[in-house]
Amino acid sequence: MALATYASLQRFLERYAHDPAVKHLRAGLEKISADGGIDALIGIYNESIPLLEQAIWSGDPEGAPLELYQRVFRELEAHIASKGHDDRHHFILVIPVADRPQHLRCCLDSLLELCRRFNYGGSENNKYKKVSVVIADDSKDEVNIGKHQEIARQFNEQGLETIYFGPEEQLAQIDALAETDRQALTGVLGEADRSAFYHKGPSRTRNIAYLKLGEMQESREKVLFYFLDSDQEFRVKSSTPRGDRDLYAVNYLYYLDAVFSGTDACMLTGKVVGDPPVSPAVMAGNFLDDVIRFLQQLADLEYTAPCRFHGVAHQPADDAAYHDMAELFGFKQAAHSFQYQCTLGGPHDNARCFNHFAGQLNRFFYGEHPTRKTYYEYAEVRSNLAPARTVYTGNYVFKPEGLKYFIPFAKLKLRMAGPVLGRVIKAEIKERFVSANLPMLHKRTVEDSGRSEFRPGINRDRQRIDLSGEFERQYFGDVMLFSIEKLTAQGYPGHTPAKNVVTETVKTTEETIYRRYMAKHTEILNKLERLRTILHDAGNWWNTAPGFDDAKGQLTLFLDNIEHNYGDGSYCYRMMNASADKQRRISQIAAAVMQYSADRQAWERVLSKGQHSAQPGNQIDSPG
Repeated sequence: MALATYASLQRFLERYAHDPAVKHLRAGLEKISADGGIDALIGIYNESIPLLEQAIWSGDPEGAPLELYQRVFRELEAHIASKGHDDRHHFILVIPVADRPQHLRCCLDSLLELCRRFNYGGSENNKYKKVSVVIADDSKDEVNIGKHQEIARQFNEQGLETIYFGPEEQLAQIDALAETDRQALTGVLGEADRSAFYHKGPSRTRNIAYLKLGEMQESREKVLFYFLDSDQEFRVKSSTPRGDRDLYAVNYLYYLDAVFSGTDACMLTGKVVGDPPVSPAVMAGNFLDDVIRFLQQLADLEYTAPCRFHGVAHQPADDAAYHDMAELFGFKQAAHSFQYQCTLGGPHDNARCFNHFAGQLNRFFYGEHPTRKTYYEYAEVRSNLAPARTVYTGNYVFKPEGLKYFIPFAKLKLRMAGPVLGRVIKAEIKERFVSANLPMLHKRTVEDSGRSEFRPGINRDRQRIDLSGEFERQYFGDVMLFSIEKLTAQGYPGHTPAKNVVTETVKTTEETIYRRYMAKHTEILNKLERLRTILHDAGNWWNTAPGFDDAKGQLTLFLDNIEHNYGDGSYCYRMMNASADKQRRISQIAAAVMQYSADRQAWERVLSKGQHSAQPGNQIDSPG
């Protein structure tokens, strides 16, 4: 045993000596120090981990308990390695990415740091033994493709086995299929158009990656596939006395191995903390509430007085408070506005807080929500597993048998693909589909620009940010999801109803969603007018004192972009009221629903063949 860790663990346990469980562990440590039993020692370390977690999250999560927690895991891994065999899972992590080199690098940096701090599976010849990465590239820009390849090479050199699975490798994977199979799977993989094989969408890209994973599992006896998004990191957001902190406080791989080893789970989904997982298309109403509240509060304060927007309690992690229509998903709608939490450090006044807030506003259109971020809430992972019905496509893990659950309706390129997949999986495997308290940190924007590197459906022209593409994908994604929810209640996908039943289900669902969206539309317009009145009130200090022109300009730009995207004349609402557009999408969704059974049969036929002739992907060897 490493004496430093042993002594630290003993001191930690002494602090909690009144707990009967701790007394048991202390006695175990004393016995082990005498007879040196390795299996017993591993057991004591495993039992100590939840106690350390409770200590971390019962107070300030930064500091000694967290450092000891990470050190105990590293020591545990050393003891497991000393046994000479390790039958835990190997993780293949898949990161779909499209023109996001900065996001991708941050994501992989966090994975590498997770490996260094917790050392799951250990390393050999400077290479982590039980962690591999597949970068599934859907980029258009050749420069970004080159950057992604270089990132793969660099992380290989640092010990992460990293496979670059780019456009050429994906096309080779598809080419390896028999012609009849390619034709049968166009609804799953799309058309392999070599002249425009980019921005296919994350759903199609994931499905093509599934084919690659089907090959990779053959070389490993015990494997888990772990899908994440490029704008996520292996950290959690915590509120501390010194402000928000992003911490390496969850040993994701350790717990995922434990869940899949100790239960019959086939598919597991986590969630996200930090930025919301939903589109700005469904967040404008509640954000306007919060901006109105903030400006009203500021108007009643002295602008030269010390900033009062600190130490604000954050919302619970699971209430979907960022969503304008949370009740659609079974959550209670937030009945009040949320207080802005100033992120500036050091002494400053209300005026500086106002200027800083105004500078962040337009990040909203890229998916940030400055007033309703989500924070990590500790709960021990294994004892808090819950039935799931939604797949968070940026954080889900499955056994090889889960490869049969491709992302459905991928060709439609709609949002809500994960919830749709979740409803299908839940209908088939029920309690084997679980949710775990293993959220990842979600960052919609990069710091140097305050924007996403690439978001499909969001376009920027000078100061104008246009969400029309994203809005359309969200609206009909909701129609698709709640149509599937109705159909699964009737036995789908095991039983596919008649075409007229499916079409009528989609049609009536769209009518319901339309009424919801239009009700929120009216609310948004009323809030927009109220916010304009507050901003331009001649009596408010930002209109009388000097030094606020830039901030007022940012606020005006924000309101103009809200008007552009949510006003009466916006494309978004014209689209919702255009019968031809709606009928086209309704027909597409209904056709995809009817086709799903045939897609599944073709997909499972291909998986059972075990394609071996595709290129293995561009793997860059690490040194040694």
